[in-house]
Amino acid sequence: MENEIIFVVQESDEGGYLARALGYPIFSEGDTLEEIRDAVRDAVRCHFDPGNSPKVIRLHFVKDEVIAV
Repeated sequence: MENEIIFVVQESDEGGYLARALGYPIFSEGDTLEEIRDAVRDAVRCHFDPGNSPKVIRLHFVKDEVIAV
């Protein structure tokens, strides 16, 4: 059992957020930051057996910004 799982969270092109776990086939989405947090928690609970899930979920937010030259 790992103590921590890390999700990369990015803004979706359609609005809202997309999250994917590093090292696990776990993906989730939500319209708001609160929804993505809840959705990630639910996805982790569904993926791992009871009592076998990581104790900490870390969300790493990535934001792309395009600027003119």
